[in-house]
Amino acid sequence: MKKIILISIIPLLVISSCKNENHEKYKAEEKKNNTTAMTPIYIGTYTKKEGHVDGQAEGIYTVFQSETGELKKGETVAKITNPSFVRASGDNRHLYAVSELGPGDGPSGLIYSFKINDDHSLEETGSISTESFAPCYIAEDRSGQYVFVANYVGGVVMMYAKDADGSLKKQQKISLENPERSNPHSVNISADNKYVYITDLGNDRIWIYVLDTEKGSLVPHATPYIQLPEGSGPRHFTFSENNNFAYSINELNSSVSAFKIEEEGTLNPIMNISSLPEDFSDNNSAADIHIHPSGKFLYASNRGHNSIAAFKIDEETGALENIDFTSTEGATPRNFAISPNGAFLLVANQDSNDIVSLKINTQTGSLESPGQKLDVMTPVCIAFND
Repeated sequence: MKKIILISIIPLLVISSCKNENHEKYKAEEKKNNTTAMTPIYIGTYTKKEGHVDGQAEGIYTVFQSETGELKKGETVAKITNPSFVRASGDNRHLYAVSELGPGDGPSGLIYSFKINDDHSLEETGSISTESFAPCYIAEDRSGQYVFVANYVGGVVMMYAKDADGSLKKQQKISLENPERSNPHSVNISADNKYVYITDLGNDRIWIYVLDTEKGSLVPHATPYIQLPEGSGPRHFTFSENNNFAYSINELNSSVSAFKIEEEGTLNPIMNISSLPEDFSDNNSAADIHIHPSGKFLYASNRGHNSIAAFKIDEETGALENIDFTSTEGATPRNFAISPNGAFLLVANQDSNDIVSLKINTQTGSLESPGQKLDVMTPVCIAFND
């Protein structure tokens, strides 16, 4: 009788083991299907305490958004120090992330390259020095051949060539004037891939370079820069949908500058407009700027007022008209991004540790608040990978 019982138990154990294995496979497949049906988003963060932030994150996180705007938290996909700016490549196959290191952290800042896997995890393919400190912005040229990094400290902008696996190699080092004062904060490539605009917060300038993709070089434009009013602090930069106009968000005086892009790539000032309500008098520093996919609306973030300013764009003249100001429902909205379908605006509230999704009224440009909130530690950059 005992032998019969032993023989009977063995098949049951095998069946039970198979059921467990199949269950785990089913759960893994279900998890993959649940995330692949949603748009993946990569979140850059601060991971350690700095003078301006108490970094508490682990590295780069994933978040997923459905077409209806629902947010779902993913996982930590890369553990690197202070990945404060992240950007997906134009073909969505690679992700680039700075490691915002200061003079006390090592010989220089770093930029990491990752392969984006089918399950949205990241596979590191390399890292390389940014040749200066506090790298804060990444751009890719329109051909997908070159990647650029702005270092906030030292007046250095780096140009890299991309290998087939997405890894980078040094192509050119650009040293801006007055390096002890210079604070490059973004690198921006024109739609025709001919010109590169570098915002320099410290020098109150927007530098203009000619991009030669065949030689792989940047050459100063015949008109090398446009000077903004002293104390403006140009930070981020964006182009209108028709590529006739460009806009700078100015951190220090909380304003937006509008420019006409001339045929030879120079910038002709149109107007300046405040990013704040008239009755606000407390401290504020403006941060990020983006144009809606429709080309009709422009948005800018305010740290201090903790809001998104919305503007209507005159498609004929490029002039801006304020629509409204919407609370980000958190503290210090450093960076934000607009969903690929133009329906939502996601804000990274650095000091309240959350991501907030605001619905966009695509007819008027106004934002609907309150929105969905997702807890994420010290988020500072949002990159859709659509």
